Amino acid sequence: MKVEILFNDQAINSTFSDGCGFSCLVNNHILFDTGGNPESLFNNIKIMGINITGIEAIVISHDHWDHTEGLWEILKIKKGLKIYACPHFSQKFKDKVKALRGILIEQDKPEEITRGIFVTGEISGVYKGESMPEQSLVVRTERGFSVITGCSHPGIINILEKVKSFFSLQEFYSVFGGFHLHDKNENDINNIVVKFKEMNVEKAGPTHCSGKTTEEIFAKKYMNNFISVRVGQILNI
Repeated sequence: MKVEILFNDQAINSTFSDGCGFSCLVNNHILFDTGGNPESLFNNIKIMGINITGIEAIVISHDHWDHTEGLWEILKIKKGLKIYACPHFSQKFKDKVKALRGILIEQDKPEEITRGIFVTGEISGVYKGESMPEQSLVVRTERGFSVITGCSHPGIINILEKVKSFFSLQEFYSVFGGFHLHDKNENDINNIVVKFKEMNVEKAGPTHCSGKTTEEIFAKKYMNNFISVRVGQILNI
């Protein structure tokens, strides 16, 4: 299954726009998060030859501007899009989706939203001492299960443990996205890598809020199985 990286802090070359946030398109029709700058997102969409009208649903990981800003412009272009959100997202977010004629779906548990693509539903998280509910995307292919994360405010290991339990998994093909480890020390990050290995994560790609140190440690430990996530990349999972 194809995953196209549309928004991130780094790009494969200067023709693409980078910035704070994350967004990727899965299998041509499911958009996961929408980045922190609409103009940058649309520039990247144009370069990659993506037709917005082909998007059938948008999954928003959590209610932070760097994951939602592109959503509003997309809804102006395509009315009636399904928007998967967490029940405890802000009322402001929910009202804006409805005002732009999006179909708001508040997901509180794991569910298959299209063939082979699932949302985890809301998982409780914390950011700066306040509640930060979040959901991740789970993709099932012949290679196995992959997990795509927005910022992992509930904790990346906690997310994987919940996915593992729900799907009765013994291994993951790949895990990539924001791990939110930028404020962790090397020892903490190394412990996360050990847990990844124990959970049989074959390929790993920390990016966005994961931090440079996290990327360096994962790259060293995972070697050829490290996923370097950049705008303009097309991943096959």
